[in-house]
Amino acid sequence: MKHGSSFSSSSTPPHAVLMQAAEWYACLRDGKASAEQRSAWQSWLKQDEMHSTAWRYVEEVSRSFEPVRSVPDSRCVVEKLHTANERLHQRRRVLAGVVALAGTGVASWLSWRQSWLPSSVLALAADHSTQTGEQNQIVLADGSRLWLNTSSAIDVKFTAQARHIVLMSGEIFIQTAKDDMDRPFTVQTPQGYMRALGTQFNVRMDQDCTQLAVYEGAVQVSTAKGQNTATVQAGKQVHFSAQRIRHSMDAEQAREAWTKGVLVADNIALRSVIKELGRYRKGYLGVDDAVADLKVYGSFPIHDTDRVLKMLASALPIRIDQPMPWWTSVQALD
Repeated sequence: MKHGSSFSSSSTPPHAVLMQAAEWYACLRDGKASAEQRSAWQSWLKQDEMHSTAWRYVEEVSRSFEPVRSVPDSRCVVEKLHTANERLHQRRRVLAGVVALAGTGVASWLSWRQSWLPSSVLALAADHSTQTGEQNQIVLADGSRLWLNTSSAIDVKFTAQARHIVLMSGEIFIQTAKDDMDRPFTVQTPQGYMRALGTQFNVRMDQDCTQLAVYEGAVQVSTAKGQNTATVQAGKQVHFSAQRIRHSMDAEQAREAWTKGVLVADNIALRSVIKELGRYRKGYLGVDDAVADLKVYGSFPIHDTDRVLKMLASALPIRIDQPMPWWTSVQALD
């Protein structure tokens, strides 16, 4: 998994080809490769279009990590970071101005900015946000508690009439408090609205879908389009798009356990564990198809992803390859 990549899951090259590209990149990145090695790399690139696609993918993942390594002057690094920080403040002011000028209401503004602004920029204008691997707990003005998972961003809009949360990216867990003003508590994503009915619940955003898991009370869901509604009871979860709500299923324990810093695996495929773990880790984390369907059981500390990988390697017939600090692969044992 690579955070912020422009490659979609359908266009991402196979894991085996990505590993070949990563090995070549590790060999060539310091500029000390021999003429024979560079010639062999060029031949590899020309063998298949997928090879060059994989190479571009590795370059994209590595781009945000390489500059720190390649700049020898620490003063230069500090100056660049200061400049970047100033640009971020300017961008935040611009975004605030755009919000003021938009005048299109919460729903249309959220939909508009979600359509073209990257999540990293959205986080700058959010009331609360977390970075990759970071989590945060917030006590809201009404006494409700809200947890932000990794790479998440929200806006909080409390008025005399309503308590409203806008989830712009990532995942949140909410424990609502009784309100003396009897205001409804709602959460909005681009796919629809959720109204809490005295409850504890988790909301997670994926590309074109919202996942809702309810652990106490109930939550009423209304889709953004199509006017479909459903009430999800405690112990159940649903996925919904802007048009429809999929059938409910038992709520996953993992969608509650992350608030305690735990990744729960109960007879699930290794590929799913690695995908979830990748949310808490910068850079690329992938798994070889040969071992991707191995079943995993246990509870793992999500704040120490290196430790989790070691735990997996001690329990399963796998090894952890890391040709570069930001490129990690789970491979089958030789």
